[in-house]
Order: sequence, then C-alpha cells, then structure tokens
Amino acid sequence: MNTDIILTCAVTGAGDTPPKNPNVPVTPRAIADDCVAAARAGASIAHVHVRDPETGAHRHDTAYFAEIVDRVRDSDTDIVLNFTAGGGGDLIPELIGTADDDRQIRAAAGSDLQTPSERHAPIGELLPEICTLDCGSLNFGNAVYLNTADWLREHAALVRDAGVKPELECFDLGHVWFARQLIDEGLIAGDPLFQLCLGIPWGAEADPATLLAMRDKLPVNAHWAAFAIGRMQMPMVAQAMIAGGHCRVGLEDNLYLSRGVKADNAELVAKAVDIIQALGGDVATPAATRETLGLRGAP
Repeated sequence: MNTDIILTCAVTGAGDTPPKNPNVPVTPRAIADDCVAAARAGASIAHVHVRDPETGAHRHDTAYFAEIVDRVRDSDTDIVLNFTAGGGGDLIPELIGTADDDRQIRAAAGSDLQTPSERHAPIGELLPEICTLDCGSLNFGNAVYLNTADWLREHAALVRDAGVKPELECFDLGHVWFARQLIDEGLIAGDPLFQLCLGIPWGAEADPATLLAMRDKLPVNAHWAAFAIGRMQMPMVAQAMIAGGHCRVGLEDNLYLSRGVKADNAELVAKAVDIIQALGGDVATPAATRETLGLRGAP
C-alpha cells in the first residue's frame, strides 16, 4: 500500500458536462479558481483542459492556458499544473456515397483532429511541469480517439525536448505496452509517470482485477496513479492507494459527491483526502510532489 499519495484534481475535462453540473468550470477565470480551490482542499496537482468561454466546448488555445497559469500563480497558492496535450484526436467517422465502389469515409461534424505539433503548441510555449501523453487510440463511446504509433513517437519527442514531464495516460493494456516501447526507444526521460484511466467505454474496465493487470505491466521504476469515472471514482481512490499507486478525482471524471448530489472540485478533493487519511495515508504537498516525480524546479 502507498501512504504518501500524490492527489490530482482534473478540474474540467473536455466533455459536454457543464449543462449537467453548473459547478464545472468553463472560463479561464473559473478554471483557475477551481485549481486554487482544489489546492486549498488538499490536491497536489491540477489537471487542466480549457474551454470556449462562450459555448463551453473544448478548445486548445494557448492564451486560455496562459491566463489560467497567471491567475493560479497570482493567487499565491501552490499547486503543480498538468496541462492536457491529448486534445485534437476526436474522430467521428461518416460514410458517404451509396455504391460500393463510390463510398468514402470522412470526418463528420464534431470531429476535432490536430497534428502532434498542434497538440504540443501550448506545452512548448508555456512549459507546464506536467502534460499528458495519451498512449494509443480508443473506441470512445461512438467516436474514435485517434493517436497512431508514429504520431505518439513524434509527440513524445516534442515533450521530452521541451523538458516537460509526460503523464502517460493509458486507457487499456495495449497502451501500457506501447508506453513501454516509447521508454525503450528513449522517448521518455527519467522515471516514467503513468495514469491508468479506467471505466471509459470502451477501454479498461473499472475493477480491481483490471487495475492490477495494468499495474503489473508497468516498469519497475514507474510512478503511477489510477482513476475511474462516475460512481467508481471514490472506490478507485481506495483501490489505487491499496495497490501502491497515487490517486485522481475531479469534475472531469465524475459530477456527483453522492447519489443525486452535484459536486464541486474542492468537495471531491476533500472527500478523497478523507479516504486517504482513513486508510492511514497522507497527501503530498506540491513541493514534495515535484521532488518525488523529478519535476522542473524540484530541489
């Protein structure tokens, strides 16, 4: 069991969740405020997506990330910032044409596709301490999250050369396998950091057997965390800790504090802290997190 827990709060995500819970932050100001609130509730890391302030839709704009950084730092509240670099992989395939020899597949409305260099743009300019690297493709609901092997190699090299710590997000066992390949090819610097992402249809299921199967495939020098979505979020806090890992909560993954009770990010962090402490552990400070993970600026 791990008793020194790095606790991440994923504050907003990319899904169409603001209509379902008004506490999901949308504007850069609101996202920054939730990063600060999560830190004050005990979180070590804030995982950050950005959204269109008018529509709430997922965006990639460097200016929005920069505003969040400035607001968090101006608050004098310390928290490690982890930017998503996984946007721009959403493919909704559409079949056009009628005859067998005339049919084509194209990206339908709602698709959001970027090259590795486009995904990396906010990271390369702002140099957060951590950014995500989603380690494969996935049937994501009725869409496809698209991330080919060569795209991942290119993206991993960009992150490595920027000196940012990649969080290797793995949604299935094959993603862990390919992350190990990136390590073997020298594309991941230092001790790797993994995030095991459970319960997303149609990836790895959110249960102890799947968690342990993925954990057992990690390199011996890996730091790792795990999370589950929806009602399995808090059970996975306990399961990840008992299995030797770190933990993640937040409105990106779950909108409820309990059945029918809509949460905010600080409440989810506080509930996770209670679970961690009840199991005999404690949550790492941002400073201790930097030292453990070997982040830029660590002593």
